[in-house]
Amino acid sequence: MERLKAVRSSPYERHRELLQQAVRALAAGECRRPFTEATGQDAADAGMRSVRTAVKVFGSLLGRPFDLDQPGELGRVCTESSPYGIDMGIRYPRCDPAALVAAAAQATAGWRAAGPHQRAGLAVEILRRLNTRSHELALAVHHTTGQPPQAAFRSAGPRAQDRALEAVALALAESERVPADLSWESGQGTQGSGQPSPMRGTSTLVPRGVSLLIGCPDYPLWNGYPGLFASLVTGNPVIVAPHPRSVLPLAITVRVARQVLAEAGHPPDIVTLAVAEPAEGLHERLATDPAVRIVDYTGSAQFAGWLKEHARQAATFVDRTGLNTVIVDSTGDYRDLVRGLAHSLCRCSGTVRTTPQNILVPTTGIATDQGRKSLGDFGADLGEAVDRLLGHPARVARLLGAIASDTVRAGLAEATRYGTVLHASGALRHPNHPGADVRSPLLVRLAAQDERIYAREWPGPVSFLVGTDSTSHSLALFRRTVGRHGASYATVHSTDPLVLAVAETAALDAGVHLVQNLADDFPADPSSAGADLHPEGAHFVTGRFRVVRSRQHAAGTAPAPVVEAAPRPTPIGAAESPRAPAPDAGSAAALVDV
Repeated sequence: MERLKAVRSSPYERHRELLQQAVRALAAGECRRPFTEATGQDAADAGMRSVRTAVKVFGSLLGRPFDLDQPGELGRVCTESSPYGIDMGIRYPRCDPAALVAAAAQATAGWRAAGPHQRAGLAVEILRRLNTRSHELALAVHHTTGQPPQAAFRSAGPRAQDRALEAVALALAESERVPADLSWESGQGTQGSGQPSPMRGTSTLVPRGVSLLIGCPDYPLWNGYPGLFASLVTGNPVIVAPHPRSVLPLAITVRVARQVLAEAGHPPDIVTLAVAEPAEGLHERLATDPAVRIVDYTGSAQFAGWLKEHARQAATFVDRTGLNTVIVDSTGDYRDLVRGLAHSLCRCSGTVRTTPQNILVPTTGIATDQGRKSLGDFGADLGEAVDRLLGHPARVARLLGAIASDTVRAGLAEATRYGTVLHASGALRHPNHPGADVRSPLLVRLAAQDERIYAREWPGPVSFLVGTDSTSHSLALFRRTVGRHGASYATVHSTDPLVLAVAETAALDAGVHLVQNLADDFPADPSSAGADLHPEGAHFVTGRFRVVRSRQHAAGTAPAPVVEAAPRPTPIGAAESPRAPAPDAGSAAALVDV
């Protein structure tokens, strides 16, 4: 009876229904947002703290040490400053990287033995507790990245948790796809008898090992959660190494995860936080540690390339921001097109990973519902649309964020030297934070031959209007530049089905998401992971584990003893799960990459 109660109270059983729904939604291609929907219905019933409580909790963190009780602590480090002028002064534990790696490696065997169901249940429990702290997490993102409050809540609250839940569901589904028990008949028989011999075996998911999450400076939770939870559910301990500018959001996440793990009887060092001064090169040191077998990173193409080249001992899952491109050929709603582009340029001061950098337009102009518009008309209208959008202080506070990086400031100054400035980046006053560095987007006109300029990744609100010979020329430039340097999204605007078809083929060749004739800034705010899948596809999960198969003759052998402490949970969708093909008789074990 006590054993049965323990099973029913396990994290997996408590969250089984939610996991079932998430797995079914993935299989059906549906977009389910349980955390977001619960918040919309009643935040209090969902257990979420009020904004007022979150402000108090956030304030209690400022100017104090952030304790985690981690191994190898060498001292404290403070690397953050709020772009809105708040003195944060949070002192995080600075731990010996080797000690963190050793602790994670030591925790691997027990975490692997927990099995995917228990790991998925604990992952959902972590997400549920993070959900209650959504406003606190949003404040942490707001004051470390400079995002406006509403955008920070979208990228750190329920929508980010829904995105993480999809990673949990995908990892669980892929884990269940591999059958634990195997049985078949060998054609050779025992000792050459020639008679078929019954065989039995097992399949065990073996995690790759220690996982490293390198945090993104602008969207630490939105970009960090998929890799974090995919690694945990597939059995890999995770070292979380935030960007020095954006530590607090991931530090809160690590603290919650460690608390949940400890309460469940697991070593909290399954999840640890690694923070150091930027000059120490912590990310590079951890990424090249021989014991680190998985690296997750979303951000600049330059560092993503470095990871691919140097972290060769690990499976690297990188998502490069790159050269987001807009191809304009023609439109049936010119006003909507210009207004939507202006909104995309302004959103979060250009830090959204889908902000357009290069807008490719033929110098001969484009056909619109308002007649033919020249390249000069288009640039002028786009600049005026930006000014109209930012003409009210309330919209400035809602759309733009505060500049948090000297790199962005330097880029804004440098880009003006390369072409005709169509819209200057001017300083704007934030109604609530007069000292915040808030700037409008910069739009510079370039020629197609200036590829050395626009084929470089520019941070912040820097965009280029590039005049091309024709739409065909625009598509060729897009294919070449994005294929070489990467991108998160591309957009095409055309009333010609042939242009749309060619653009789709070019996007497939370049390996980039494509949005057709949408001017409402849709790609800047995907509602879930299903709308923003990792470029690695299913390998984003299956690349985090291997399958080890053990086999032997079944005749005359006793069945293996049951060592599970509790009955194994019934797999979600077990009836539909395909069985792996029976292995050929041969060696005692086979190592198979799935």
